[in-house]
Amino acid sequence: MTIEEMYQKYDYKNVLRYFCEISRVPRGSGHNEKISAYLAEFAKEHGISCVQDESLNIIMYKPATKGYEEHTPVIIQGHMDMVCVTEPGVPHDFINEPLDLFVENGYIGARGTTLGGDDGIAVAMGLALMADNTISHPALELVITTDEETGMDGAKNLDPSLLKGRYLLNLDSEEEGTVLAGCAGGLSAEIILPLKKEYAGGHKFRVTVSGLLGGHSGSEINRNRANAVLLLARYLFEVRESAEYAVISMSGGEKGNAIPSLAQAEIVVDSSEQEEFKAATKALVEKYRKELAVSEPGVDLVLEEQGQGRYEIMHPTSFEKILFLLINAPNGVQTMSASLPGLVESSLNLGIFDAKGESAHFKYSVRSSVGSYKYYIRDRLAYLAEFMGAEFVSGAEYPAWEYRTDSPLRDLFVRVFREDYGYEPKVEAIHAGLECGLICEKIPDMDIVSLGPDMRDIHTPKERLGIESSIRVYQFIEHLLAEMK
Repeated sequence: MTIEEMYQKYDYKNVLRYFCEISRVPRGSGHNEKISAYLAEFAKEHGISCVQDESLNIIMYKPATKGYEEHTPVIIQGHMDMVCVTEPGVPHDFINEPLDLFVENGYIGARGTTLGGDDGIAVAMGLALMADNTISHPALELVITTDEETGMDGAKNLDPSLLKGRYLLNLDSEEEGTVLAGCAGGLSAEIILPLKKEYAGGHKFRVTVSGLLGGHSGSEINRNRANAVLLLARYLFEVRESAEYAVISMSGGEKGNAIPSLAQAEIVVDSSEQEEFKAATKALVEKYRKELAVSEPGVDLVLEEQGQGRYEIMHPTSFEKILFLLINAPNGVQTMSASLPGLVESSLNLGIFDAKGESAHFKYSVRSSVGSYKYYIRDRLAYLAEFMGAEFVSGAEYPAWEYRTDSPLRDLFVRVFREDYGYEPKVEAIHAGLECGLICEKIPDMDIVSLGPDMRDIHTPKERLGIESSIRVYQFIEHLLAEMK
């Protein structure tokens, strides 16, 4: 099915058309200029009152329809930026090139890259609501923020005086039939380890760990997905029992909030030990494939011979420190919630690792719905860094969105959902971070729910957005707004 055929068969109020339009506008985190300008121009063309602030956040205002004038305004909220990840070997320029969309098996995807359904579908739904003059609703305030994926900077810099709404529909969730009512807080952490260098001769190899599922470090952290950087570290830790080597460089991961699916190292092996090294690698690959057969069926570790020569390598002491940190630093789920069964309470993810120049960089995303434990994880990393003679930096902090026992908006959501779908929605909190916590911090009496259509494998090139699910969720939002009278 082509994109045009999808419009003809499925589109409703231009929701899918708007999504495809914004997918032609580059909007990677840190590069919000073009998408923010597009949104401001959209407002101008449709005669919609709009504010574009210094952080390039966009706020559009739409008056209440007849009979809804006395209702408190409702905020529709999402973010304009997307995580930019490609499949290995795909040379996509996210700053200048549009996404290459396709339709398959009821989903929209992007060839070779992430799709940006998180959170492009929120933007598309918001634009559809702003442009539609046929629905009934209270006054609407559409808030589209910048750089949610890299620290929620747009939400942090949002001026609360620009908003009159006290009910907020956050459209940054990925499961139809679930209403979110709380989320974890988080922060970023980085260990910077200085490296000493020397020279050594031998046979150069490139080692590549690939084929892993990766995924969002909040929503997939409890799904037993392997971290490519840590699997590479394990390989280097185990293979040296059979053959000695020196390391030129190591790297893996592209985004702090994504579980790395690819990692590489360049190493030098003495020519006399090449065969032992190859044989040991082959045995380890088979071991990893057997261990990960269920959780990571596509796992692969490949050796590529790069030739004989003399190379600049890491000093053995520097590499030993790197390996020690990678093997021993905490990663993944740390605690589970005692009050909400099945919910991850605290975790951390090594999302980016790079040891190519004069220093090695370990970049973590730390999450917890318990603020004190979030800081405990941070302090453990800082302690390790200090012990190894490394620098530690922490930032990009955001608060948790705490579950409210009394939420009129959530109660209305459940009632309208039951009428539309014929069954009860799931009411949950999640481990991933949402901007709701920051907004509640600025406006404490804000009543918030988070919802969205079905999405699969967000933050990976396998990301998919459900077509019919998107339309159903949008129609549900229309009904929810009408019931607010």
